[in-house]
Amino acid sequence: MNKDKEISVTLGKEKDSPARSMLKAFTWRIMAAGATFLISFVVFARYTEKTIDESMENAGLIAGIEFIGKIFLYYIHERLWTNIRWGKYWSKEYWRQRAWRKLYKKKHND
Repeated sequence: MNKDKEISVTLGKEKDSPARSMLKAFTWRIMAAGATFLISFVVFARYTEKTIDESMENAGLIAGIEFIGKIFLYYIHERLWTNIRWGKYWSKEYWRQRAWRKLYKKKHND
């Protein structure tokens, strides 16, 4: 097996499944929407004349819209990047294979 084929085999193992990409998008959006909610709430509560309940409603609306819109954008972004080969050769498996080869050569050439 030549080096190009070894790298492509290793690269094939690193590709995320669509389900994994969607789960990553979903969990990331939960965290990011929480941050958006907190920021929006602070801005509405501190810098407007709105009550706490109104501030929470507005912050929730913003976070909800942002969650739904950006989860799809992140999923598309993730699926595009999973098909880009650039930078994937830095995997642990690739370097582990190289380390074993060096160790094997060292033990058998002595």
